[in-house]
Formats: sequence, C-alpha cells, structure tokens
Amino acid sequence: MRGNTVKSQSIHPKITEVLTETFKVPAAEILPESTMDSLEMDSLAVAEFAVIIKETLGVAADSEKLYKDATLADISAFIDAAVGGEAAGSAVPVSNTR
Repeated sequence: MRGNTVKSQSIHPKITEVLTETFKVPAAEILPESTMDSLEMDSLAVAEFAVIIKETLGVAADSEKLYKDATLADISAFIDAAVGGEAAGSAVPVSNTR
C-alpha cells in the first residue's frame, strides 16, 4: 500500500470545497454519484472547475470529457490516481459520452 488512502480522503473534501464555495452548489447535493450536469454546472463552470483543480492540485484533464460526464466518484478517483503519481493520462470511466 502506497499511502493513497490518505490522499484519497483529501480529494473529495477539496472537490466539495470548490463546488460549494466557488460555484455555490449546496453541500447536500454533492454525492459520489452526482455529475456536473446533475449539479447544474454549465460548460463554462465545468471549464472553470477544471482550471481550479489544475491550479490547486496540479491535475489537468479534458474538462468536457472528464468533468462534464463523469460522476464525482470518477473525478475523485482520476485526481487521486494523478496525485498519487499513477498514469494521469489513463482512461477514466465516463458515465455518458457525447
């Protein structure tokens, strides 16, 4: 075990913090199965979210593919893998490709 458990536990709170403070999403709506669509985040908000995540955590991803269609659980897993030093470019399960 590489200590990713501690990192994993710190990713979801950061996502929650960004969504509640920057985008005013009610904390009660931020669930692992939530998507940006279900949180009523438009394309501009999703792009801004991606920039904030890149700036704060150093993780870059295609905002349209990852952040728009994936669940928050998928996003957390992707960020956790990238922060943990695993292949940041690896495929991420997307719940609803367009």
